[in-house]
Amino acid sequence: MRTQYYTATSLDGFIATEDHSLEWLFPLGDINDTSYPAFIANVGALAMGASTYEWMLRHGLGESEAAGGRWPYAQPTWVFTHRDLPAVPGADIRFVRGDVRPVHAAMAEAAKGRNLWVVGGGELAGQFHDAGLLDELIVQVGSVTLGAGRPLLPRRISSPSMRLRSVRQVGEGFAELHYELPGRG
Repeated sequence: MRTQYYTATSLDGFIATEDHSLEWLFPLGDINDTSYPAFIANVGALAMGASTYEWMLRHGLGESEAAGGRWPYAQPTWVFTHRDLPAVPGADIRFVRGDVRPVHAAMAEAAKGRNLWVVGGGELAGQFHDAGLLDELIVQVGSVTLGAGRPLLPRRISSPSMRLRSVRQVGEGFAELHYELPGRG
């Protein structure tokens, strides 16, 4: 089991715009050309921040199938939030707050040996890193700059540095980088 932060970022290091939008991402390529299909097949549980969850709800993911959307994950999902958020009917979503360590333990139990995915955002991934629980960073670097926004990983990780495990071109819009975190793996 690995705890992985799998995401996309602009060339200048932002995963979303200042208003949490991901619209910049979609014109850059087809998700099926990335490692995502193989990646998600090995995921047993997810963690995401409230802004990511709210963005998904605003864009129809999690609405009723009759309205054209459905929650895209069969795996249990822990949403870290300090406010009340609407649930998605039929989805295994658990709203939590506080320290990531006990949530990570619950996620690991639910995942039954499969990987844990820190979906976003960067601050949440940073909390998993700070707790010594983040094993890998898998990031598609898009061929755009945003100038400002929500940072990829708002932490200094410099000594020891991350270990680059692979680099792969994905279409004309992305470079996929796979790193192992220091002291893990």
